[in-house]
Amino acid sequence: MSKIKTRRRKRADKKKTKTIPLYLFFLASLFFMEIVLRIATTGNLISLGILFSYTFAASLAAVFALGCSFLTGNTKYITANILVFICGIFFAAQIGYFDTFTTFFTIYSAGNFSQILDFTDSIYNAFVNNLLGIAAIFLPVIFIVIWGKNIFSLKRESNFTKATYVGAIIIFHLLSLAAIHSAGQGLHTAHNLYYNSNYPLRSVDKLGLITTMRLDLQRHFTSWSPSLQVSNPADGGDNDKEEDSKGDKKGKIEHNVLDIDFETLIANEEDESILQLHKYFSSAEPTAKNEFTGKYEGYNLILITAESYAPYAVHEEITPTLYKLVNEGYRFTDFYVPLWDVSTTDGEYVALTGLIPKSGVWSFYQSRDNYLPFVMGNQLKDLGYNTSAYHNWSYDYYRRDLSHPNMGYDYKAIGNGLENVDASIWPPSDLEMMVETIPHYIDDEPFHAYYMTVSGHKRYNWYNHMASKNYNYVKDLPYSSQGQAYIATHVELDKALEHLLKELKEAGVAENTLIAMSSDHYPYGLDHEIIEELSGHEVDKHFGIHKSDFVLYTKKMEPKTIDEPTSSLDIIPTLSNLLGLEYDSRLLMGRDIFSDSDPLVIFRDHSFITNKGKYNATEEVFTPASGEKVDQEYVDKILAKIENKFNVSHLILDHDYYRHLLVE
Repeated sequence: MSKIKTRRRKRADKKKTKTIPLYLFFLASLFFMEIVLRIATTGNLISLGILFSYTFAASLAAVFALGCSFLTGNTKYITANILVFICGIFFAAQIGYFDTFTTFFTIYSAGNFSQILDFTDSIYNAFVNNLLGIAAIFLPVIFIVIWGKNIFSLKRESNFTKATYVGAIIIFHLLSLAAIHSAGQGLHTAHNLYYNSNYPLRSVDKLGLITTMRLDLQRHFTSWSPSLQVSNPADGGDNDKEEDSKGDKKGKIEHNVLDIDFETLIANEEDESILQLHKYFSSAEPTAKNEFTGKYEGYNLILITAESYAPYAVHEEITPTLYKLVNEGYRFTDFYVPLWDVSTTDGEYVALTGLIPKSGVWSFYQSRDNYLPFVMGNQLKDLGYNTSAYHNWSYDYYRRDLSHPNMGYDYKAIGNGLENVDASIWPPSDLEMMVETIPHYIDDEPFHAYYMTVSGHKRYNWYNHMASKNYNYVKDLPYSSQGQAYIATHVELDKALEHLLKELKEAGVAENTLIAMSSDHYPYGLDHEIIEELSGHEVDKHFGIHKSDFVLYTKKMEPKTIDEPTSSLDIIPTLSNLLGLEYDSRLLMGRDIFSDSDPLVIFRDHSFITNKGKYNATEEVFTPASGEKVDQEYVDKILAKIENKFNVSHLILDHDYYRHLLVE
């Protein structure tokens, strides 16, 4: 009899241990994944975002628990497993994506995930590099699979419990919103990110991944766009328009502008967004023509975006052609290529359009049907130039097959027009691309060719084909293996440029061909200590890593040094002015570098550099340049100006504004 009682007692005790609600497990799992994600990516654990991560996770955990509360037994157990497993896959994918692109993917990017599969080597390396973090992400999955049936209650929940979960969803969500509202409403506050802006990297830090992706999902399917308010440019720190206007009336100043009757346009416009743009541009200060206006009018143009190029790829003996182009042309000592959300394609977009990309989408792809009158391809094609574009990777990657023809180019890449570039290796050769494509245009002047290179692509090890191919050039350099491999990939770019110069010379067109080259972004595939090793000095992670070269070269040109801050946003207006093209400087977000307008380098987080100093928007700290004294009013005016440029760029993209303004 006592044995029977003992067995009954054990069964009763076992049942008592299976009373832990799934809700607590869901909450612990989601918050644990948020913590692991932060450790594996940004490393930022000291943040108010931790609180928001917890409260929003508490709300989602209640959603999961509510869904499971209608189930029982194995069905409930399997459903709970699936929910946690899906979350694990999602968090792990974000860790891998961050390792590859230094940001977090959006629903828009996930919809184009098939293109990422082209980089199987990068995916594999991302997995290996983050094996510990990815394994940690799946600990809750392992836990529930092994012990879930013995620990968690698998009974159908009572109506009271279901109501409790509903209450938890509402309460935790409202608590989160209250905390967001109480934390301030500045530029990168949780409030601004939750309601007004789309900046995944900052949003994950301030709100957590769960909330960031929920907002992104909502915005994606509702075609959400922030309410963009464009103020008078003069309120954003522009030059004194009245003074310049007086000078203009006296005939002393000519500007790069088109004949646009904004007053009539404003009077007849009914669309509020278009009206905002008309008013903004009617008050915008154009850049003045100068001694460099038309200096290279009629020249052929070779324009290059060099994958992951940085100044430390330049060595007089190892990469002599790069050294020649950087040092014997116009030398820009304070040039920057900021990193944007979608790395390479956004870097291209900035350099080729003179506009700021829109977060959450592929701006170049979004512009595929827009009228883009100021890109070099369309400007020069209208003047009778032979215009072509080339890329030594997949023809439709980032949907360049749609965006680049829209810029006026006869576009060729692997899979459509490039037959002699070996696509079986990664990365392919820039030299092979040059050898095959130069004959397409060199005998058909005037010509303009655009290149997007790829040989400098990460990862920087001896499995990289361009690195291993050029190993003998770098093996004796006093750098780490990773540093040597990086330079070796750029030996291939150097060979491509050497071949280009040789062909231009032999065709007799070297002296009337302008070469312009910039990077798409800094080489984020390098560890920071390797960047400092190659640079030979400490490199500031906020500004210094983005410092680069802008090559502007033609044979026998008189070298010139430009010391003021400049960026890739300035390339299109600068080239337009140098080539003597008719364009409207008010309608671009950059400036002609050779004009007398104030320099402004803009970064994704609204940090900036001017001739008066540097402003770190993340830390809200302005560091004045030597001898400069700046008050908060100046900082606020520049920030307002930058906000205008972001908003205006987005409205131009969304509303095909150039077509509305110049065609219709």
